[in-house]
Amino acid sequence: MSVSPESYTLIDQIDALLPQTQCGQCSFQGCRPYAEAIASGAADINQCPPGGDEGIRDLAGLLGVPAKPLNAEFGQHKLPSVAFIVEQDCIGCTKCIAACPVDAILGASKFMHTVIAAECTGCELCIAPCPVDCIVMQQAPPSCTEISRMQKSSQAKRRYDARCLRKEKEEAEKAERAKKKKLALLKMQAAKK
Repeated sequence: MSVSPESYTLIDQIDALLPQTQCGQCSFQGCRPYAEAIASGAADINQCPPGGDEGIRDLAGLLGVPAKPLNAEFGQHKLPSVAFIVEQDCIGCTKCIAACPVDAILGASKFMHTVIAAECTGCELCIAPCPVDCIVMQQAPPSCTEISRMQKSSQAKRRYDARCLRKEKEEAEKAERAKKKKLALLKMQAAKK
């Protein structure tokens, strides 16, 4: 689905320039909320460590404001990296899978997991929930750094949006099952009377 230029808001334009790591380092719960805060004046353009100086320059150009250095309060810009799971240490708890905002981790309960390097945004959100510390960050392989920053961002946004839709659908299905279960229980209780 393409977005018409008329409906492509300032927030959409800002969001498109962000790296789509959804890491939260900017102090917002993802790239879109940060874009909304920038558009409303509630956040500055230099709060995104993954975007680095290049991202700040792009945002400054879009908004017609001077570029400024990355605010170190939010972290430091790093070379592109990807998560790596030390296979022999993985216990298959699935906590990293639940934490990954772009579904870049494959695995199943009680089985070893792995990271799809080409899909990993390097957000590091999978590290903290790992109970056995088997996830490490490694420099992104050349195959992951050869695509442009904007292509990587666009790819991550598609994966993030797809994950959000899937989670939304799962929640709706869960609510529907609970509703049917409650209705069946009420019918059973009414039949006993």
